Amino acid sequence: MIACLERIVHENDAECKLDDDVSTVSKSLELQGSIESGDVSCSASKDFGGLYSIKPLFSIKPSGAEDISRVVKFASRTSNLTVAARGNGHSINGQAMAGGGLVIDMRSTEENHFEFLTINGSPYIDVSGGALWEDVLTHCVSRFGLAPRSWTDYLGLTVGGTLSNAGVSGQAFRYGPQTSNVTELEVVTGKGEITVCSETLNPELFFGVLGGLGQFGIITRARVKLQPAPDMVRWIRVVYSEFEEFTRDAEFLVSQKEGESFDYVEGFVFPNGDDPFNGLPSVPLDPAHEFNPSHIPQTAGLVLYCLELAFHYSDSDHLSTVDTVVSRLLGRLGFVEGLKSEVDVSYTEFLLRVKRAEEQAKANGCWDSSPHPWLNLFVSKSDIVNFDRTVFKTMLNDGVNGPMLIYPLLRSKWDDRSSVVVPEGEIFYIVALLRFVPKGQSVEKLVAQNQEIIKWCIEEGLDFKLYLPHYQSIEDWKRHFGNRWSRFVDRKASFDPMAILAPGQNIFTREPSNAIISRDL
Repeated sequence: MIACLERIVHENDAECKLDDDVSTVSKSLELQGSIESGDVSCSASKDFGGLYSIKPLFSIKPSGAEDISRVVKFASRTSNLTVAARGNGHSINGQAMAGGGLVIDMRSTEENHFEFLTINGSPYIDVSGGALWEDVLTHCVSRFGLAPRSWTDYLGLTVGGTLSNAGVSGQAFRYGPQTSNVTELEVVTGKGEITVCSETLNPELFFGVLGGLGQFGIITRARVKLQPAPDMVRWIRVVYSEFEEFTRDAEFLVSQKEGESFDYVEGFVFPNGDDPFNGLPSVPLDPAHEFNPSHIPQTAGLVLYCLELAFHYSDSDHLSTVDTVVSRLLGRLGFVEGLKSEVDVSYTEFLLRVKRAEEQAKANGCWDSSPHPWLNLFVSKSDIVNFDRTVFKTMLNDGVNGPMLIYPLLRSKWDDRSSVVVPEGEIFYIVALLRFVPKGQSVEKLVAQNQEIIKWCIEEGLDFKLYLPHYQSIEDWKRHFGNRWSRFVDRKASFDPMAILAPGQNIFTREPSNAIISRDL
């Protein structure tokens, strides 16, 4: 069977021959799931970024961890096959692709695990690595009145996918990223071993996989912390003309104790203009309310800033009580008077807010068909004013035809034992430039602008890290991980010594002679 597959890899047989071999490979692997040949039209050859099209040899829909284990072990017996786990295809730089390799479609495993547990009086749920967070939300809230503590803004992502990166949203200042809110994982390593791990059981694998970019194992099950879900959310946006006032209030809010601040804190930058997609009209939460530009101070510059806040409450709370608490919290802030927008929505509706934007974008054709050269960074508090002055106020003062998110996070809420790297200092900011490419505009130009921003950060010596990182050279990866590079390499040598997993990250390369990963890479 190995000889048969090697012939396919090296001879690049015709499509009809590949179809015959699909059946042969499936039978030889004894898969409970299904397998199909890869081509440039299959979903496994693309991702949400739309910047790459990379043909896999086969796309596999496993039935569970046993199938994934068989695939990885099978690849290990060949000289150069690689394996990539693909969640919901929301990567932006081909990270979940495997050119000429095997792509595992994790969505086929989404219903394998949905089990509620109580451990030492605390609630948890075991979910499949291929489950979408939006399904976890509806399942937990509707059946148990509970919900995970930490989210991403967009919930159409798989559990395994976000845990392999970090998973951040407006709750991360309080509970940390999603990687700080799981207590146990089931993982298929690069050796094909199905391993259960936690902080006390196989901890090096557990922390390595969390934020490990898929390099050490494929997450097939995660145990997620739960808490009581609120019924309702008071969703608020307030506008600032000065960056220093915006950051002062944002940092104040994320530094307060639970019960003394909002339950969700995010922010974004937007052009001081009437562009309906990028500018002032994009701020109001209620379509019936218009943005009144007469309140903008005369001293305002080319860009403005918005804090987006949420306060949770239950159906039994009197609205007058909610009004009082929210007014007290807002009274501490220095936003522009008259530029406040708020609306009350259900907790589930609030968390699925980006899904509505997705539906609108799909309707006008810019979600799936348009490239998305997004750029996500973590920038230290010490450098964020310089970043605003050069990037937001100069390079991007016309917007990016999409959201420009910016809000602070607390380093103490992140576990240094995980593979995620963040800037030094207690407070750092996530900056997300979520570009959509307008018709007639060159995607190459936007990609080049992203590279210009990264280059400027490096040359200016900013304390920053890419989030959802993607580099082309090993030198860049070494700089990214800094003094944690040797730990990352050691983990690769322990759990995926043949460099089979996640080739699309461009960190390690599998070659016929690649028996053991070297720290000196």
